[in-house]
Amino acid sequence: MSGAIAMARIRYIVAVSLDGYISGPKGEADWIVMDPEIDFGALWSQFDTLLMGRATYEAAVARLGSKAFDGRRTVVVSRTLRAGDHPGIEIVPEVDRAWAKRLRKQSGKDIWLMGGGDLFHSLLEMGEVDGVEVSVMPVLLGGGTPLLPAPAVRSQLALTGHRVYRAGIMTLNYNVVR
Repeated sequence: MSGAIAMARIRYIVAVSLDGYISGPKGEADWIVMDPEIDFGALWSQFDTLLMGRATYEAAVARLGSKAFDGRRTVVVSRTLRAGDHPGIEIVPEVDRAWAKRLRKQSGKDIWLMGGGDLFHSLLEMGEVDGVEVSVMPVLLGGGTPLLPAPAVRSQLALTGHRVYRAGIMTLNYNVVR
């Protein structure tokens, strides 16, 4: 039996337009199809920790309400939010490799890296993203927030699964090759 401690995986799960944007030109997300075929309960059950940037957090609270994250450790990376204004949410001003490793050790399940291209960009460059799971929406936005802001390091991915939904969504699951 191995004495190694299992570490949670950081998985970037995001909706993306066919032309590569995770939000529209004005930050809108109204183009994301909520397909009833997608089992969100099964998806949520894989995670005990949510990790996101300030903009994603604020958009999620505006859309879903502050109770949306109940029952899961929620970590928001922000230099402007104050912890006292957001009870039950952990706010950290910045992340580095050592912090990411501590977060992995503290999580019992995987960590859902949500939304925001900038945080994804930072963690990917640190080598701290294990999986990239994109749900490609049947829409062309023509502009907005890119999936991966430039400049970025090249990262090799290995396809681990895919699914096509009747609504035209294609979900692609990749592991980051190290």
